Amino acid sequence: MSAFTQQVKGNWNELKGKLKQQYADLTDDDLLYEEGKEDELLGKLQTKLGKTRQEVEDEVESWSK
Repeated sequence: MSAFTQQVKGNWNELKGKLKQQYADLTDDDLLYEEGKEDELLGKLQTKLGKTRQEVEDEVESWSK
């Protein structure tokens, strides 16, 4: 299980709030989390933010420290 998956499962509401603060153009639909579909969520974030998978994962990981 990736670090991103663990963080999403562990505290998604907190992470979702931080993403919305950082990126005001993200919608609730962009941030819809379903168990087992973490890769799909990560893909949506990559597309919407114009970042690589690693950049998104690193940013989310930095908020958990």
